[in-house]
Amino acid sequence: MKPKHIFISILAVLFVFPLMGTFAQQAPNSGFIEVITTFDYPGTGNSTLPQKINKRGDIVGIYVDSLGVQRGFVRFSDGTFSAPIVEPNDTVGFTHARGITNSRTVCGEYIGSDGNDHSYFLSGGTFTEYNVPGALGTDVLGINDAAAFAGGFDPGSGIFQAFISLGGAITSFSVPGAALTLAFDINNSKQLVVGYYLDSSGTPHGVFRDANGTLHFPIDPSTGGAVLFGVNDRNWVVGRYADASGASHGFFFVTPNNFFTFDYPGSTFTSLNGISDQGLICGRYNDASGAVHGFLARIIGTPPTKNTGTEMKANVSPSKVTPFNPSSVWGGAMPAR
Repeated sequence: MKPKHIFISILAVLFVFPLMGTFAQQAPNSGFIEVITTFDYPGTGNSTLPQKINKRGDIVGIYVDSLGVQRGFVRFSDGTFSAPIVEPNDTVGFTHARGITNSRTVCGEYIGSDGNDHSYFLSGGTFTEYNVPGALGTDVLGINDAAAFAGGFDPGSGIFQAFISLGGAITSFSVPGAALTLAFDINNSKQLVVGYYLDSSGTPHGVFRDANGTLHFPIDPSTGGAVLFGVNDRNWVVGRYADASGASHGFFFVTPNNFFTFDYPGSTFTSLNGISDQGLICGRYNDASGAVHGFLARIIGTPPTKNTGTEMKANVSPSKVTPFNPSSVWGGAMPAR
């Protein structure tokens, strides 16, 4: 599908959520999301899954071809695309590109010959392997302009823990009792780390970690589950959630507990995955045939700022539970895309 320049002003429905899975009274509209363009990675039958966007407007993402092979890509701010990003040690057709800095350093993960997840950084055409020391599997899912990065790792138990790397020092954290905890992004100010965790039933819930190391969870607009994917230096967060009917909606979140929803017109699946400091958003939607397309959008107006409601808070350490089955994870992949 050729890129279409469309300007769709979707009035945002602003909610607050004092309890998990409970919608509060609707508040006055204070902002909305405007779609700028849609796009697809070149080629027939490709599914396009944008992941993050930098200050320059470059978008990093994943595409899945008609044979199911998964590759990374960069869509540059001028609308052109990079060649497929393929980690040299990828042996099964699975390389994901997850984060991008303003200098175009890309981070992501791949599956190696051992069948485990491993991570990489790509800068200037050079791949650098990365694994959390001693970990069986590592997924680097977000990186900031100071080279701090975030993700998840399996210490050998089958239970992925979230981690952040600041100046080479690794800090891990997990939601108590979770079957998985992943950190998807860290902003330049290091004030917020965002991600999600799986409860014992396999339902995902949003979580963020503040500058003091306190975990705030669950961040759930609905009972169907939620994922926080991206954060900028204004502490604006984007993600998606599933409603009771199974439809997935994009949402824009302002800490500690305010959000508004966004649906790409006519679609029952919308995901907001990355946000820049300028308020540019990258995401994806499914069309009526089930094909997956990327889009670029932006925040118009004033995001929600009123602080009401509560969420759980905890300073926690890893807690082991029964390992999860990756095929059962909401979103159909581990980690979510």
